[in-house]
Amino acid sequence: MRILAVILAACIVLLQWPLWIGKGSWLKVWQIETQLAEQKQQNTKLQSRNDAMNAEVRDLKTGTDAIEERARNELGMVRQDEVFFQILDSKPLPIATTPVQPPVTPPAEPAATPPEDDPEAAPQAITPASAAPAPAAVVPASAPVPASPQ
Repeated sequence: MRILAVILAACIVLLQWPLWIGKGSWLKVWQIETQLAEQKQQNTKLQSRNDAMNAEVRDLKTGTDAIEERARNELGMVRQDEVFFQILDSKPLPIATTPVQPPVTPPAEPAATPPEDDPEAAPQAITPASAAPAPAAVVPASAPVPASPQ
């Protein structure tokens, strides 16, 4: 009886094999349906582009308005009795702003003596933190930056 069950199970597997993995399997059908949907979308896009091109060709063949419009826009042509005015935008170019770094306050300890290898260095005056200048605001790059009082 056990052999009969194994034989029947093998027959069922052999019958199901083409349905799931073979040439006409569910996987292949799903892949082909996905490709078909993508191709239909591409075809509708191309069809709308073709319709627009056909309308443009029809306009160029029948009327002079489309030719005149192209000559004006692409070639900058004007009629003999027309005067051409060009209006420029009066918007100023944006100015790049860079933040100004606040001055570094010296430490509250007394200044050390200058190194012996640099004889021109002089000791700097130490200011308490409360007397330090306030940090500078953001200033446009084109504006002069005021010198910090130190």
